[in-house]
Amino acid sequence: MSKNTDNTLVALLIAAGIGATIGILFAPEKGARTREKLREGFDQTKNDLQDKLEIVSEEFLDKFSDSKVDLEQTFEDLVANLSHKTEDVISFLEEKLAELKKQNAKLQK
Repeated sequence: MSKNTDNTLVALLIAAGIGATIGILFAPEKGARTREKLREGFDQTKNDLQDKLEIVSEEFLDKFSDSKVDLEQTFEDLVANLSHKTEDVISFLEEKLAELKKQNAKLQK
């Protein structure tokens, strides 16, 4: 979800909680029943916010997990590439060493 969608959803939940609270306060009920309704409204809003937090947390962890896998794969590719390059460098140095040994042998005759 985008940040704007998340903010809109949170704002709607808060507005719903406030609207429910105002509606309950102006309802012609006894104090105990009004407090019970308020408590239920707050509990529902709290549960809704917790659900939203869990969803956002899961999305964040999924994205982080994907990034971690991508980073690990990139590192493994880099190491494999460097391994091949190292072999190329070693081969090159061995060839140069062989040439130098031939030149040295000619000079010692």
